[in-house]
Amino acid sequence: MTVTTETPAAPARRPAAVAADLDLDALDGLRTVPARHPWRWAAGIAALVVLAQFAHGLATNPGWDWATFRLYFTADTILRAIGRTLQLTVYGTVLGFLLGTVVAAMRLSRSAVLRSVAWAYVWVFRSIPLIVQLVFWFNLSYLYKRFGIGVPFGPTFGDVETVGVLGALGAAVLGLGLHQAAFAAEIIRGGVIAVDAGQREAAAALGIPRWRQGWRIVLPQAMRGILPAAANEVISLLKGTSVVYVMAIGELFYQAQVIYGRTGRVVPLLMVATVWYVLLTTLLSIGQYYVERHFARGAERTPPPTPWQRVRAFARSLSDRTRPAAARIRPAAARTPGGQS
Repeated sequence: MTVTTETPAAPARRPAAVAADLDLDALDGLRTVPARHPWRWAAGIAALVVLAQFAHGLATNPGWDWATFRLYFTADTILRAIGRTLQLTVYGTVLGFLLGTVVAAMRLSRSAVLRSVAWAYVWVFRSIPLIVQLVFWFNLSYLYKRFGIGVPFGPTFGDVETVGVLGALGAAVLGLGLHQAAFAAEIIRGGVIAVDAGQREAAAALGIPRWRQGWRIVLPQAMRGILPAAANEVISLLKGTSVVYVMAIGELFYQAQVIYGRTGRVVPLLMVATVWYVLLTTLLSIGQYYVERHFARGAERTPPPTPWQRVRAFARSLSDRTRPAAARIRPAAARTPGGQS
């Protein structure tokens, strides 16, 4: 029989203690060799070459006609058209999400009738293209000459002409809002059902009223799931307002069409509309980021950093990389018992 003895393993040493034993002066002469990724560099260089070619074409191709672009980019007619585009976006968003909240509540209701009506609404308005809906509402006076108020299937107490109530702008807002409501209802419903049912059960056990459960407990948690998709829908609506050109409403794309139809400068006027759409979408995306950051406070101990904070952190990381290795380790050694900074 062979008896072997094992020497007990030495206790693990703390990283700070190990760093204190290092010859910090010798670390200054060490050379740091980063990991090499040749294919990553090749793909990046290829992408930069493509971007450089595109930028060169933008700068040298006379077809872009940047002089005309500068002439009309801040023209009064374009700025007024941008105001009309924003007006349609705000009205359509408010109407769409208000009605979408009602439809979502109906779909979550225990009433089979309300659930069926809400499901049919979503099915119909998601199935019909937006441009078809706009043309239909624009020609509603063909079906109904007058609107009246009275008893259902009974006498009417007063009525007005449909054309006087629902003009081109009203038909556009109505079409955009009803179309948006179908998508907003599903977004809100998805955010609500994503909240754990135990949250409502716990609130009911504490005797919290149902309306307070929804407003103070369910909704703040559901907003984290609702916001990204809702912001995406608002941005889609901003771009979707260009469809109302079929109703001769002077929004951004329609006004660009009018100008290039008169001047024949198609490409620069399309670029005017394109750049303005990009700028407006960027502003909406920035607002989305800060709203999401606000509602993330209940789920994350530390809120997500702002873009400015990200820039500062990146600058600090670059400065840390340029410091010698000994300078980065020395603060850790200073925290050890008897360590000297």
